[in-house]
Amino acid sequence: MQAWIRLIRAHDVTQRDLGLELHTEHGLTRKDYEALFLLALSEGGRMKRVDLAQRLSLTPGGVTRLLEGLEQEGLVERIACDTDLRVSYAALTDAGREKYDAASCGHMGSVRSVMEENLTPEEIHKL
Repeated sequence: MQAWIRLIRAHDVTQRDLGLELHTEHGLTRKDYEALFLLALSEGGRMKRVDLAQRLSLTPGGVTRLLEGLEQEGLVERIACDTDLRVSYAALTDAGREKYDAASCGHMGSVRSVMEENLTPEEIHKL
């Protein structure tokens, strides 16, 4: 149980610290960044909103609120499906790609630093 509690605390502290850095340096929440990350890696820079919600572990309402903020900032746009009116996509804009690229450089370095400072190469490989 002690190992479990330490793992949860380490996760919480790491998420808080990395999230604060993302917000301070780039004005993004951790979920904002994760959404931009998933869109940047998806084919054509877009995903069905329902699929994005699932990948982000959000409800449909939760992903709508998240994407509305990103849309207002011009980082993501909503695109209707040509063949099914029930489906819509979240698509990364050029500004969203630039924001993601700018944030990724520092964020990935911070993640790498946290991992390398606290785990051996063998432990990182196992993870």
